[in-house]
Amino acid sequence: MTPVDLSRSVVRALRRAVEDGELPAGLVVPERVVVERTRPGGVGDYASPVAFGVAKGAGVAPRGVAEVLAPRLAELPGIERVEITGAGFLNFVLAESSVGEYVRSIRAGGAAGSTGPAEFAGVPVGALRERVVRAAVLRIVSSQGPAGEGVGDGRIAPVAKRDGDVVVAYGAGAAAWAMLSVPGHETPVFPAWLLVQDESSEFFRVRYAHARARALTRNAGELGFRGEPGEPGGAHGADVLFRALRDHPLVLEAAAHHRAPERLVRQLVVIADALLDFQYHVLPKGDEKPSAAHRARLALAEAAGTVLAGGLALLGIDAPNHL
Repeated sequence: MTPVDLSRSVVRALRRAVEDGELPAGLVVPERVVVERTRPGGVGDYASPVAFGVAKGAGVAPRGVAEVLAPRLAELPGIERVEITGAGFLNFVLAESSVGEYVRSIRAGGAAGSTGPAEFAGVPVGALRERVVRAAVLRIVSSQGPAGEGVGDGRIAPVAKRDGDVVVAYGAGAAAWAMLSVPGHETPVFPAWLLVQDESSEFFRVRYAHARARALTRNAGELGFRGEPGEPGGAHGADVLFRALRDHPLVLEAAAHHRAPERLVRQLVVIADALLDFQYHVLPKGDEKPSAAHRARLALAEAAGTVLAGGLALLGIDAPNHL
């Protein structure tokens, strides 16, 4: 059960509760429900304030809505239990997730290719930011299926005149990264670290993490084994990387809903940092022989590389295999 699956399950549970007469017929069921990581001190893995939103126009208390939804949702595969806190917050404790199963789902999805540099061809500097942001939003929205259409009409702040031709100064990829790192209405900044080729640069780290994932595949091939989805055997950093990957669909959905590519930018940094920490525990060391755990760790790293490549492609930025 991914966070996006959870959000959609709540919407379906609301609709069925209305159809079955457990909730008022006039209750408006939203197309999308907010599900977020439980905050410190909360209960479970994820939480949703959905009961407060739908209760407003239905003449029922939020806790009453939550009490109708909780048993319906608790019966779903992948949910261990649902608890209600406060005046009606739904808190979800997910069943123990299978890393291998999730890695398989990422492998099945693959990664989209990127055609980012073409977006800069012949575009005046004054119109560049709007072209880059709207193109990224369109790709992100399209990735979520036909439910999300349009890229929004909000104002896109242009590149400041003082920054000049940022594509020439920083390169197409780095310039796009800076333009997409802040909300569209804010003027982008172009820090010196965009040109730095080390891990002090977020832009470098994300692309480097993808390259490291591909390098791990090549190195494993030299050792005679390949990645196979499974349990990584408690390797340092595996749980952090897995959580980051599991949260990615929810972040991507939110980025599409809010037309906010900067959310995807931040999530890619989280995944990249987790992968760069985990990479040292993927391959056998010394006289170790490749085990099932090593194959599972490699598959997890490869899945992270696939997600990074797909995320960069949505932003219109290339993901090199060597860096």
